[in-house]
Amino acid sequence: MGFAVRAIQVDGGSEFMAQFEVACRERGIRLFVLPPRFKEEFYRYADLPLSLTGINKALRTWERVHNCIRPHQALGYLTPKAFYQRHLALERS
Repeated sequence: MGFAVRAIQVDGGSEFMAQFEVACRERGIRLFVLPPRFKEEFYRYADLPLSLTGINKALRTWERVHNCIRPHQALGYLTPKAFYQRHLALERS
């Protein structure tokens, strides 16, 4: 990846239980589980197409809005992308 992975954010699905959690712990990788609201924002309020291809396209669009456009209170009203870019800039200085 070009950098050390120190943490992973997951949605709390069953695929992130047991073996995955153990593997992360063994490697010193912290897991951050998203609250249920993250999923609700997309699946409950989006007008989704009926095809899997259409849903995937809508999800990619929503992820871009979530990560690059919408500010998050928990990040000091920055977007996740802006928060990460600020973190990188602070690391470099």
